[in-house]
Amino acid sequence: MKGKLAHDESGASTELGYIFTFLLGVIFLSMFSVWAFGLETATRENWNTTAVDVNMADLAAAVERADLASREDSSVSYAEVVEWRLTEADESLFVLTLDDQGLHLDHTENVLDRDVSISATGAGTYDGKITLSGISEIWIVHDEGVTYLATKRPDF
Repeated sequence: MKGKLAHDESGASTELGYIFTFLLGVIFLSMFSVWAFGLETATRENWNTTAVDVNMADLAAAVERADLASREDSSVSYAEVVEWRLTEADESLFVLTLDDQGLHLDHTENVLDRDVSISATGAGTYDGKITLSGISEIWIVHDEGVTYLATKRPDF
């Protein structure tokens, strides 16, 4: 049996079809992974902003309750703990401040900065500045005419 070399190009188009199908699959998978990454990032950012908004609302409500207690009696001492919900952001960069204007949360990512007004109707002044690094509880305290933020339970 003697073989003869034939010049047949009919399989080349099938070969090119396989290559183009493979490349099309790679493109679709790449586009899907970029889309999935964008979706995950958007979800994480939404969670961060929602968690920060709810945290600030809880803190402002606690300040209002401290104000209410201070109006009842000028010599009252009041303390309330607020659980800080964790976020994906670097919490060592969060600085929480309480003053006569309200609660202010500052972060190097300006998207997470928040200002929440308070009624400021308490009997006394407002003070406090804490960094939220490693903190899961924030105390709202009214004592001796001052409403302030604390990271530890007061001793009164």
